[in-house]
Amino acid sequence: MRLRIEFLSLFLFCATVLAQSDYDTRTLEVKQMFAQRALEALNEPFVGVTRDGTVDPGLFSIRASGVSTTPVVRAADRFLKSLRPDQKVRTVFSVQDSEWRRWSNVDNGIFLRQGVSLKEMTEQQREAAMSLMRESLSAKGLQLSLDIMKTDQTLREINEDVLSYDEELYFFTLMGLPSSTEPWGWQIDGHHLVINYFVLGDQVVMTPAFLGAEPVLAKSGKYAGNHVLQEEQDSGLAMMQALDDEQQASATLASTKEHNNNEGEANKDNLVLEYEGVPVAGFSKDQKSQLLDLVGLFVGNLRAGHAGIRMDEVAAHLDNTRFAWVGEVSGDAVFYYRIHSPVILIEFDHQFPVGTRRLNKERKPTRDHIHVVIRTPNGNDYGKDLLRQHLEAHPH
Repeated sequence: MRLRIEFLSLFLFCATVLAQSDYDTRTLEVKQMFAQRALEALNEPFVGVTRDGTVDPGLFSIRASGVSTTPVVRAADRFLKSLRPDQKVRTVFSVQDSEWRRWSNVDNGIFLRQGVSLKEMTEQQREAAMSLMRESLSAKGLQLSLDIMKTDQTLREINEDVLSYDEELYFFTLMGLPSSTEPWGWQIDGHHLVINYFVLGDQVVMTPAFLGAEPVLAKSGKYAGNHVLQEEQDSGLAMMQALDDEQQASATLASTKEHNNNEGEANKDNLVLEYEGVPVAGFSKDQKSQLLDLVGLFVGNLRAGHAGIRMDEVAAHLDNTRFAWVGEVSGDAVFYYRIHSPVILIEFDHQFPVGTRRLNKERKPTRDHIHVVIRTPNGNDYGKDLLRQHLEAHPH
């Protein structure tokens, strides 16, 4: 309920403030609301996403993955060395710092971010930041990230709003120092793009991750033709359509899409979420394969070797996985879907228009605004369960 109230406040705010180059009272009230919500969430000790408030133990272990992280470590070290001292002060934090959890998907006009942005970087620093992303992500994941950044430029043009939107206002932070043996990580935080990337030895955890876009297809401006998250949309619908009538009925939480349905966005690190929807254990062999392919679209944003390890982890828990759906199943349907197991939570949601109110005037969810959340339930978002085990074995 509180999530819907927060969205209504943001929706009304965006309905009245479309062209903006300075703050007004209403904008500042919304900015204060998001800051307060972040503080409240940080005051809760981290538990992780669970089904009942209790972590299922023993799901994650420190072990050799056989996939080197050396290229990532070297790229992060180059990025760190490129920063000026004043930039390092606001960019580098302890690996145990709560800064990991201080992210949001909302625009920069209403949320203050730490770190150094692409906008203020020198050419050398920008290349070092891009190298870090290039070594950490797959080619698909890097291109998706860049395409999401482009959507902020499109919103800037649509709304004539230089305060809220900017394709270069994506902020990098480092947690810990790049190392082949000690835990560390990096984060990029900006509108519709958040990646948390934890590294311990040759193990990687890339959650929470937030991916989004509005508009999902740019029809004008600097990036006309840019399109985002269409395969994830179409493949999710194809998965639902591949189910028989009984399976679809079991998957369906609601047959009409009336709200924003994502549960695990910013400030929801301790989300309690029951398993809902159709059990994948009852899927046919082909349906299970199709679901794994769908999961792979999201996991595949990670560099190939580590993505394969993650997919093995997902496959090992496939019979304990649920697939849930909200909305219709027609070819042009607006919908939400969820894939939820002990080791992964994926949410895909068509949302109400916010930055495209001038284009999407109806007050209902639209295909033109997509939010995706990917999490590791049971305490391993931000690699925190691996970090806990490491610190117990090697007290600092």
